[in-house]
Amino acid sequence: MSKIEVDQITQQSGTTLTVGGGACKTANVDATTVTIGRSGGTVTLASGATQTGFGRSGSVNYQTTIKTTGFTAVSGEGYFVNTTSGSITVTLPSSPSAGAIVAIVDYAGTAGSNKIILGRNGSNVDGSAADGELNVDREAKTLIYADASQGWVSVSDNTTGSVGAQYVAATGGSVSTVCTDFKVHTFTGPGTFCVSSAGNSAGSNKVSYLIVGGGGGGAYEGGGGAGGFRESRANTCSYSVSPIGITGACGGVPVSASPYAVVVGGGASGITQSAPALSKGNVSSVLSVSSAGGGGGKNSGTPETNSCGGSGGGGRSGGPTPFNNGGAGNTPPTSPAQGFVGGNYIPAGNPAAARNTGGGGGGATARGGGLTNVDSGFGGAGASTNITGASVAYGGGGGGGVDPPSPARTGGTGGGGPGDTINGSNGTTNTGGGGGGAWNGTGGNGGSGIVIIRYKFQN
Repeated sequence: MSKIEVDQITQQSGTTLTVGGGACKTANVDATTVTIGRSGGTVTLASGATQTGFGRSGSVNYQTTIKTTGFTAVSGEGYFVNTTSGSITVTLPSSPSAGAIVAIVDYAGTAGSNKIILGRNGSNVDGSAADGELNVDREAKTLIYADASQGWVSVSDNTTGSVGAQYVAATGGSVSTVCTDFKVHTFTGPGTFCVSSAGNSAGSNKVSYLIVGGGGGGAYEGGGGAGGFRESRANTCSYSVSPIGITGACGGVPVSASPYAVVVGGGASGITQSAPALSKGNVSSVLSVSSAGGGGGKNSGTPETNSCGGSGGGGRSGGPTPFNNGGAGNTPPTSPAQGFVGGNYIPAGNPAAARNTGGGGGGATARGGGLTNVDSGFGGAGASTNITGASVAYGGGGGGGVDPPSPARTGGTGGGGPGDTINGSNGTTNTGGGGGGAWNGTGGNGGSGIVIIRYKFQN
């Protein structure tokens, strides 16, 4: 048998029934089904009263007092937060149960400059163990606690995700800060790029890189080819990239919190006419990206092995093509191309060629001189980038050797060594420049390569 026990029921005309009343009054209704009001009716709690067992409808009760300082939120409540005077931290409820709900609104439209930080208070926010934030003017979020894995999940938002910005953090190499918000790690020799924080898309989670292989050695005639030049700029970086750098959505490389081995290729030694083989530069690599060493300058009477590379070595005399032609660049092939072909040997007697001239080594952005008589022997041009915060050129080809008394043939911009009538000059250290060719002596050494990594570390 059903039973109703109440301290007081006041019957009034109309549609309102008051159950209980006065201090410390409790109404207990024990029945299988209790219907209150007609369809569309309302059950209202008096001021200060509480309820249990009805559950929430997924909404919040907005508090009308504007928050101007940090505070701890309560499940079931929504808040207007005014950050006009500075950033404010809203600490989310501790030890929340599934279904707990909180709403936050940027009251004054100032979150873009003074963000609202959502202190996670031991729980994840959108699956990440990091504080969330509102950082867009007029942003509003409703968060519901799902479980320990995802934590507080944004279910209603007038912008996008609620996870706060996190940034890449790492050690290794020579580290500098440029343009206020960017770190640059420069490796002039082998090392380790050790990432301690992978960041996220709200801050940074990709790094930009420049990888240059070691330059090829100059020969008795041909100039050495430049080391391969590869560059990719993350969309969070804003420096002036080289003409062959990868940019946009495909730019940069995502990283994880782990160590990455860095290899910096050494330049190859210059050689004499009697050397048994050409001298090719060494590979540089990091983040699963490699740049080939430059091809060695071709040498009279020497086999052509190792004339190809990141950029090709210059051509030589002593026989018909292909010996007179420069070595192939972009070997192995990459996109964009990491270098160009070496220049051809130009014999005396052709128009504008008063002296025999070895081909110039190929460079990062141009083939070595020797394609025509006018440019005979000049090293191919390298590429300039501002990845370090200043414009620096890398990957110039070595100039070809020239029959005396002709003047020296300059190396390509970006560290290419000049070719000369006796000994060739060395390529510049840590540019990947090719060594200059010789005519009556020894070719110049190729310049060593370099690896540079850049990323945004703060906003």
